[in-house]
Amino acid sequence: MPGLFIDCESHTGNARDRKRSCHAKTAPIVPLTARLYAIPIMYVPSACYTAIETSFCSVSGLMARSPFLVHPSAERTIPDDTLHLARIPFTNALHRLHESASVADLRNALDLLWQQIDDPAGVLRASDNETDVTTFSKRRLREALDQIATAFTLERARYYLNRLARAALGPRTGTINDIDLNRWKEYDDILTDSLWLFDRRDTSGAHHAGFWGNFVPQIPYQLLRRYTRRSDLVIDPFAGSGTTLIEARRLGRSAIGVELNPVVAEQTRATLTNEPNRHNVLCALEIGDSTTFDWKAALERYGHRSAQLAILHPPYHDIIRFSEDPRDLANAPSIETFLARLGEVTARVAEVLDPGRYLALVLGDKYAGGAWIPLGFLGMQQVASCGFTLKSIVVKNFAQTTGKRTQKDLWRYRALVGGFYVFKHEYIFIFRKA
Repeated sequence: MPGLFIDCESHTGNARDRKRSCHAKTAPIVPLTARLYAIPIMYVPSACYTAIETSFCSVSGLMARSPFLVHPSAERTIPDDTLHLARIPFTNALHRLHESASVADLRNALDLLWQQIDDPAGVLRASDNETDVTTFSKRRLREALDQIATAFTLERARYYLNRLARAALGPRTGTINDIDLNRWKEYDDILTDSLWLFDRRDTSGAHHAGFWGNFVPQIPYQLLRRYTRRSDLVIDPFAGSGTTLIEARRLGRSAIGVELNPVVAEQTRATLTNEPNRHNVLCALEIGDSTTFDWKAALERYGHRSAQLAILHPPYHDIIRFSEDPRDLANAPSIETFLARLGEVTARVAEVLDPGRYLALVLGDKYAGGAWIPLGFLGMQQVASCGFTLKSIVVKNFAQTTGKRTQKDLWRYRALVGGFYVFKHEYIFIFRKA
């Protein structure tokens, strides 16, 4: 027997005093209302819903039927089109909603408002020659109006209306990215959890997996979205196959990378030509040793005084040998030497990174001599010693590595024999420069 979630929150007293329960063995459960803060919930059989709804209406007038209280499956049928609305008429309409005398009146007015929004020829739609326009995802706008409709008090509904009006009037961004905080719910692509699970790498455009040891493009994508604005400069002292440079070009960020191996550098430069430069931004690759590279001089050559983000993806010591060059961190004779050289790279990068901006270190652990070596955390400590504050540790999965792609059973057997676990993750350490 299907059932419904019913909000059991009373309007007086605190949550601790409002403990109540209702037992109903029903499935599936359909959410009737959804609110952004924690509230007591009880399950109600659908057969009882009408009576309960009527009772709620007679007591408080807050549960009057509204076209916005819809089944979630119906909500998913709303296409995620882009709506172009005339800013002033739309915000005026929200102001009129704000003056509603009751929740019931507000819900009725919301129904009329949605009809006007949904009508391509409606008075709220922007004409072709309209200049003062506000843009919304149709699905996200509907969700915002739903939240207003399901508010239990006028005070809460007006709070949501004011928030929607601010989003319509213009963006509110921070100093380190272009994320509009008035529309934070619209950024489905941006991760905020510390566990990143990717089924497969992005191979679109110029990206490829032909370079053994390059990281997935989703990593620099997330970092660039969170920690840079359009036209900011990102620097990468371990450029490799150019993954960071490609993502920067796509997102309209300037980028300068350094690669030690001349052969790899030339291959990467050729790869970069396959990625269109739609934003006309700098995308440069230098050949050099990042432990001694003069970032100040390089930035001056390209017309920049400082960088706004640094992404470091060094070799995981000697797991993969990238060259015969003794300067290569993969050829460091010991972990201590590897970490010292990583510190040298970080110190040079720090010289051109703006205060208050971010550095990301992507590094995994290694297994040697029968012991798990926490290379990631050792590298984290090395970077922190260069004047950086650790802000986050992200764990990212290895869906499948090139080295173990055809040896899954072998590595499982080795793990069972050796008493260890097979590496399936790496770390992304997020630092902020003081």
